[in-house]
Amino acid sequence: MNKPYIIAEIGVNFYDTARELNITPLEAAKKYIYEAKQAGIDAVKFQSYKADTIVSKNSPAYWDTTKEPTKTQHELFLKFDHFNAAEYGQLCKYSKELGIDFMSTPFDYASADYLADMVDIFKISSSDLTNHPFLRYIAAKGKPIYLSVGASYLSEVEEAVRVLESADCKEICLLHCVLSYPCKNEDANLNMIKTLKKVFPEFKIGYSDHTLPDETMTILTTAYLYGAEVIEKHFTLDKTLQGNDHYHAGDPEDFARAIRNFDLITKISGQEKKEVLPCEMIPRREARRSLVLTRDMKKGEVITEKDLIAKRPGTGISPKDIKIVIGRTILCDAAEDTILTWEMV
Repeated sequence: MNKPYIIAEIGVNFYDTARELNITPLEAAKKYIYEAKQAGIDAVKFQSYKADTIVSKNSPAYWDTTKEPTKTQHELFLKFDHFNAAEYGQLCKYSKELGIDFMSTPFDYASADYLADMVDIFKISSSDLTNHPFLRYIAAKGKPIYLSVGASYLSEVEEAVRVLESADCKEICLLHCVLSYPCKNEDANLNMIKTLKKVFPEFKIGYSDHTLPDETMTILTTAYLYGAEVIEKHFTLDKTLQGNDHYHAGDPEDFARAIRNFDLITKISGQEKKEVLPCEMIPRREARRSLVLTRDMKKGEVITEKDLIAKRPGTGISPKDIKIVIGRTILCDAAEDTILTWEMV
């Protein structure tokens, strides 16, 4: 198994951190990128949108309002839509300097246009799965597309895939996702990773997580064991902050813990072919058994079953060949407890 590609979904969480630390949003966003790199994460991802083009003004909230009390989507998005191409360009440049991949999800055509020169991969939200004109537009940019498939039927996923392929998209990754904030553990539905791998064997399959971080990061670890090649989770520097996506996000230590799990699983997975490993060669020889004499024998005596016992080490004739040995004569004098070899019988 190869370690999954890890995406820290920063989204717009940096705005709340900027306010909390009394720094600029750009400084806060760079702090997020730095901490993600330190945690061993492969890519940081933001969200590029404008409130007026993503949602109608009276669209109701669909998140846990005890954690994020804003009542309408438009009101919430207005708080976090201040960055444009210039700011994302600076974040892209900073990410490249640190050696971490830069991503941002476009939610409008203008964002898709300026991000095309910054990102190596386009991530598309579950919310745009059926926005076929937008899928075609992004696919035409010629970049790989990672598409979340939350809150959908399989037929809708298949339709989206056909749209992307018809626009000549060369690389598609489908991310299992449950569009619930936060997602209850019993709703995580990780078996869907296996289903997507069966239905779409030609594509990468991953997991975009909205569950609350567990103390051992078992949920993300299980997603990896079920075959997720890409894992995305919301990222925060302070899970206690009230606001958009902090309450179900992982912090740097959560991500580092998950990555340690992935590294361990990668290390222990090994190969599917059953064969003797190099580390087993000496134990195999010393721990297996050989046919050993139970008494002193003289040259020319016929070996009977009672003359033999199976003992370690396995440097002589194997017990599996006992029927071949019984009835043969011994070719030399041999003391009790001698390990028999083929040259002796």
